[in-house]
Amino acid sequence: MILKGCLLYHLCPPRNKQRCARLWKIAYGGLLKIVTGCLLTVYEVSCIKGGLILMNRELPPRFMYPKEWQHLTMFILLTLNVCVDFMSKNVLPQRYVGLEKGTLVLIIYELLLLMVSHIKESEGVELHVHSLLILVVFLLLLVFTAELWAPNMCHLQLMETFLILMMGSWLMQAGFTLYRPVSGHPWQDDDISDIMFVTTFFCWHVMIDASCLLGIYGFSSFWHRYTPSLKLTGPKEAPNYTSSPGPLYELLQEVEQSEKEDQVLLFSKSSP
Repeated sequence: MILKGCLLYHLCPPRNKQRCARLWKIAYGGLLKIVTGCLLTVYEVSCIKGGLILMNRELPPRFMYPKEWQHLTMFILLTLNVCVDFMSKNVLPQRYVGLEKGTLVLIIYELLLLMVSHIKESEGVELHVHSLLILVVFLLLLVFTAELWAPNMCHLQLMETFLILMMGSWLMQAGFTLYRPVSGHPWQDDDISDIMFVTTFFCWHVMIDASCLLGIYGFSSFWHRYTPSLKLTGPKEAPNYTSSPGPLYELLQEVEQSEKEDQVLLFSKSSP
């Protein structure tokens, strides 16, 4: 009862609940991603001694740092996608879910093209690591494309969550594998066992990410089903609490209603 009272009545005043909901979306949804993209862009530029120049001054001129420029382009694309989401959710008078999804699909298409050309000069372990990452991005692109016509399918949303989790974990693994090996020694491209173990690590990532997703889903289901005393519900499930639901409950109801309206809007626009 103490926990419920704190959650319902001391999180945010009733008059400022809409403002708190908007600040929550801005602070933790859009701005954090924009700052992360900008930091990655600055880091990529600062890693090159003498600056990230496009062409040299020799004759004939030659393009410089092709992989670094592709990294920079990827970071800029992802930052632009976050900017579109931020504008649609917090700046424009009406949220355009179709614009958000379409922009995301277009950026993933360009990301896949960049990654395919990114491995032209790679070989051995680096080539294999990037090939597995391209596989995940390609599957994610198929899911995003299918969601343009079927935005309310829970199976697609579940696959999207798993593939995004897989892409993020494998990107971190790729960074340690290529630049910071755990053993302290670089991988051997001519050793077939190293390439085989890269595939083994990828399969471990699949199992671990799937287990994490299953654990989160199972814990959420257990919490929702077997802890009625801590649910943010009305007086029916808490007879000793005679006061009306607090601002957090009403805030969650408004957020759920907004998400339902966004899904209906996207479905109506995608239908002929």
